[in-house]
Amino acid sequence: MSLGWTILIILLVLGVVIGNITLLKYSARFKMPKSYRPPEHKQGTGFDDDEDDWGAPSGKNSSPQNQKPPEDNQP
Repeated sequence: MSLGWTILIILLVLGVVIGNITLLKYSARFKMPKSYRPPEHKQGTGFDDDEDDWGAPSGKNSSPQNQKPPEDNQP
C-alpha cells in the first residue's frame, strides 16, 4: 500500500475519533429537565420466551415434519 493511502486512512480514523470526542463534550452541556423521571422497571414485562405470538401450535410434535397431510375424503 502506498504511503499516501496509509496517511489518508490514518487521517480519516483520527477525524472520526476527534469528532466523537467533540460530540461527547457538546452533548455533556445539556441538562435533563426537572420533570423527567426515568421509566420504572417492572418484573414480568420483559421478553418472554414461553409466549407464542405467531399463533403456531405448541408442543414437541408441532413441527411441519411431524404433521400428517390433510386427507382427501372426496369421492
